[in-house]
Amino acid sequence: MKLYYAPGACSQSPHIVLRESGLKFDLEKVDLKTKKTETGKDYLTINPNGYVPALEIAAGDGLTEVPAILQYIADQAPAAKLAPANGTRERYTLQSWLNFIGTEIHKGFGALFNPATPGDYKLVAKAQLEKRLAYVDKHLTRNDYLMGGCFSVADAYLFVTSGWSSYVGIDLAQWPALSRFRDRVAARPAVRAALKAEGLLK
Repeated sequence: MKLYYAPGACSQSPHIVLRESGLKFDLEKVDLKTKKTETGKDYLTINPNGYVPALEIAAGDGLTEVPAILQYIADQAPAAKLAPANGTRERYTLQSWLNFIGTEIHKGFGALFNPATPGDYKLVAKAQLEKRLAYVDKHLTRNDYLMGGCFSVADAYLFVTSGWSSYVGIDLAQWPALSRFRDRVAARPAVRAALKAEGLLK
């Protein structure tokens, strides 16, 4: 497998999960401005939407979109217990969290990062995003991880997206449980290895 990524982008979550899984994989960095990969490929031939991540499973066989990629990786390494088994009630809970993070948190940051977003709308988007982070914080006051006591692919996604807060003027210190969660995840060897590989940790 090969993961196409950009440092610090949402592709960092499948990067973390690949390292947690123990599966063999390759990395290829993408320049999101030029849409070229580090080996000179036209990234638009890999993902026509032009954003990361993309997971090349085999030649000519790729997968895009974070929730799908995360679950695919988890299912290739069931012993790592990164996702509940397909068909179980717990798997649907995991999917609920992945959808919540993708639509309510990940996309919430999108408007704040976009320089074309009007200032008045950014205030509305920021307030909405803070409500969503507060909801997660409340859940984490009772649980070490989103699914309870064990790390899952949803935690990798939340860790990456919540980490963007400092870039848009949101102070996570107001949510102590979420802050503790981030410290807990950041200490994991696979997470540290992913950050180091992306040039974000010395």
